[in-house]
Amino acid sequence: MRQIMMMQAFNEALREEMRRDEAVFVLGEGVQGGAFLVTGGLVQEFGTDRVMDTPLSETAIAGAAVGAAMAGYRPFADLQFADFIFICGDEIFNKAAKWRFIHGGKMKLPLVFFAAIGGYGGFGSEHSQCPESIVMHTPGLKLVLPSTPYDGKGLLKTAIRDDNPVVFFSHKLLLAAMGDVPEEEYTIPFGVADVKKEGKDVTVVATSYQVHVALQVANELEGRFSVEVIDPRTLEPLDIDTIVKSVEKTGRVVIVDEDTKRCGITAEIATQIMESAFNSLRAPIQRVAAANYPIPAGFLEQYVLPQAKDIVTAIETVMR
Repeated sequence: MRQIMMMQAFNEALREEMRRDEAVFVLGEGVQGGAFLVTGGLVQEFGTDRVMDTPLSETAIAGAAVGAAMAGYRPFADLQFADFIFICGDEIFNKAAKWRFIHGGKMKLPLVFFAAIGGYGGFGSEHSQCPESIVMHTPGLKLVLPSTPYDGKGLLKTAIRDDNPVVFFSHKLLLAAMGDVPEEEYTIPFGVADVKKEGKDVTVVATSYQVHVALQVANELEGRFSVEVIDPRTLEPLDIDTIVKSVEKTGRVVIVDEDTKRCGITAEIATQIMESAFNSLRAPIQRVAAANYPIPAGFLEQYVLPQAKDIVTAIETVMR
């Protein structure tokens, strides 16, 4: 099977969906020039009416996307950095998330808010966050975090076709990641986790870039511990059943995510495991996440963001 980069997988998904449905269009800052290369070359094929460069205003981008979705279009709104969702918070968390409910289901809101998450690049505290918990906390929004080009393409096609608002986060360090992607048509349903590596001693639930770190750790620990790595792929809806099934087998859990540890994704998943599989646990759940501290630029970043050694320590703790 051919291998392509994550950004190419996104580009293919957009191109295919824009060819399939004329209601799909792209808007955002620099999208005609190919922001993060995700939208590269689209304006040459579809023109400026369907690939719209916008002013530097996330509020305008999100607001226009909501209005267009209500009018029957399927906008792909590129917000560049996920940190910028706070600028257009009212449009995303109040308008997009709630208006289908407020209007009694008389309208659909098929739109995708796309943004890059994550640190490890020295971008500083306002360009390195993973604000997943804010989105997951908001009823009415779906939340997608792919870790491979295969998942990225299949999930983005599903997101574009969904009649509800979807927040789609891709980690910056994964945009150039290579992976197998078939040339034939396929989609991946929301709410279906993927077991990236099977094991019998401990379950590691990891998201986005942390899936790759967890797999690296699992391979390094092979011979000492048999580590199962699960990627939820979507956090809303969350496939808790696959996670619980794994926990019932291993009895031990480590949850890894780049959002903050306090009130973050790891806390929510841990609580749901406790509610559904408490009697299967042989050790307290361990969580590996970002410290409750703004993310610094430069070498200090390593003291705030989760590291491979932190996952090793967490696994060793539950295996004692």
